[in-house]
Amino acid sequence: MNKTLVFHYLSKIMLFGSALFLLPAAVSLWYNEYDTALTFVMVAGGIALLSLPMSVIKPRSMHMYAREGLVIAALLWIVYPIAGAMPFFISGEIPNFFDAVFESISGFTTTGSTILSDIEALSKGMIFWRSFTHWVGGMGVLVLAIAILPSSNGAMYLMKAECAGPQVGKIVPKGKNSAMYLYIIYAVLTVLTVIFLMLGDMPFFDSVCHAMGAAGTGGFGIKNAGVAFYNSAYIEGVLTVSMILFGVNFSLYYFLLIRRFREVRKNTEIKVYLIIIAVSTFLIMSNIYSAVGSLSGSFRQAIFQVASIMTSTGYATADYETWPMFSQMILIILMYIGACAGSTGGGLKVQRLVIMFKSAVKYMKKIIHPKSVNIVKTDDKTLDIDVVHGVQYYLIIYILFLFVSLMLLSLNNRDFGTTFSAVTTCINNIGPGIGDVGPMDNFGFFSSFSKVVLSIDMLLGRLECLPLIILVSPSVWRKKF
Repeated sequence: MNKTLVFHYLSKIMLFGSALFLLPAAVSLWYNEYDTALTFVMVAGGIALLSLPMSVIKPRSMHMYAREGLVIAALLWIVYPIAGAMPFFISGEIPNFFDAVFESISGFTTTGSTILSDIEALSKGMIFWRSFTHWVGGMGVLVLAIAILPSSNGAMYLMKAECAGPQVGKIVPKGKNSAMYLYIIYAVLTVLTVIFLMLGDMPFFDSVCHAMGAAGTGGFGIKNAGVAFYNSAYIEGVLTVSMILFGVNFSLYYFLLIRRFREVRKNTEIKVYLIIIAVSTFLIMSNIYSAVGSLSGSFRQAIFQVASIMTSTGYATADYETWPMFSQMILIILMYIGACAGSTGGGLKVQRLVIMFKSAVKYMKKIIHPKSVNIVKTDDKTLDIDVVHGVQYYLIIYILFLFVSLMLLSLNNRDFGTTFSAVTTCINNIGPGIGDVGPMDNFGFFSSFSKVVLSIDMLLGRLECLPLIILVSPSVWRKKF
C-alpha cells in the first residue's frame, strides 16, 4: 500500500472539495444570511488549510493500483461527509453532532433520510447545502474531481471504486474524459429539470433544490409537506420523468449523443427497468383505485411513488403507509431492486437482478444437461465469469451486512416494521421507509448509536461495501509494495 500516495490524493481532492462550500456561502449572502455565509467560508478555509500540506508533498511513486483507489474512495466518503456536517453543527441549525453527521452522510450518499422535523426552519443557505450534497454525491465527489483536476494514471481505479454497479467501463478512451462527459450529461439534465420546473410556476430557488435532489436521486425536501406542498400534477410529472431519467445508466446517454443507437436498443437492463416501473405502477394503481376514487388520481400517486422509490430518490406526494399492504410490499421490493447500474440511483441494481436471473437459468440447464456448456450472456455479450461470481459474492456480503445491521438496530427496541425498513431504506439509499420512518416521519428519534449504524449502512450502500471492507482490512495496510 502506497500510503503517501493515498493521503496525497485524498488531500488534493479534499482541497478541491473545500471550494464547493463557497457556493452555499454565496447563496447565503444573496439572502442576507451573513452568519450562515461566514460559517461556510470558515469550514472551507479549515478544510483547505488541513489539506494543503499533504496535497503539495508528492510521493516517490505516483502509480496507483486498485487497492489505493478503493482506500482513497472509502476514506473520502468518510472524511468529506463529516466535513459536510460542520456547517450544520457550527451554525447551531443542527446542534447535535451525530444528527449533523447523519444528515450530511444522508445527503452525500443521496439517501434522503432526515432527522429534521421542521425543514423550513433552516436558513436558505443550509437548505441549499442539503440539496447540493445530493447533486455532488449523486455522480460522486471523486468523479467530479477526476473531471476537473489534472489527469491521473489511476482515474479509472477511482471511478470503479465510487461508481455503482457490477461493471464500470470507459465510455471514452481516457478515464478523465469519461468523468468529464458523465458530468456534462449530468449537469445538462439537471438544468433542463430546473427549466421545466420553473415552467410549472415553481420558484427558481425551489426548482434548483428539487432538480438537484432528483438528479442525485436523493430526495431531501425543502418543505415540511414535501413535493405535495405544490399540489401540482405538472410538477409531479416533471419530477417523475426526471427521476426515471436519472435512474438510467449514463453511458446510454453518451451512446445516444454519438448516435450509437444499437447500443441503447439492445440494452437489456433499461428494458427490464422500464418494464418493472410500468408493471409496478399498474399493480399499485389498480390496488389503490377504490381508495383514491379516480383513475387519474391513482395513476398520479402510483407512478410518482414507484419512480421515487425504485430510483432511490425518496420524494413523496402521498402517505403510502395508508395504502393496502399489497402496494406497500411492492414498494419494499422496489427498494431492493433499485435503479440501473451506472446511474445515480441506489439499491441492488437492475443489472445485478438480470445477471442473477440468467445465471440461475443457466444453472438449472446445467443440472438437466450436465455436459452442456452454459455461458451467461447479456446484450449479446458473454459475461466474464468473474463478473457473475462478483454479483453472487456481493449479494452474500450485502445480506450479511443487512442482518448485522438489523440486529444492532433492534437494540433500539422499536417495532419490526420500523427497524426493518430503517435498515432497508438506508442500506439501499432510499430515504423514507414504513412505520415510524414513513414518508411523513423522520429518523430523529433514534439513539446516537443507531444513527451511527444507519450512517455506516448508507456508506455501505453508496460504495457497495467493498471499499469500506478493504479500508478496515489489516492486510491491505501491512503489505508493502
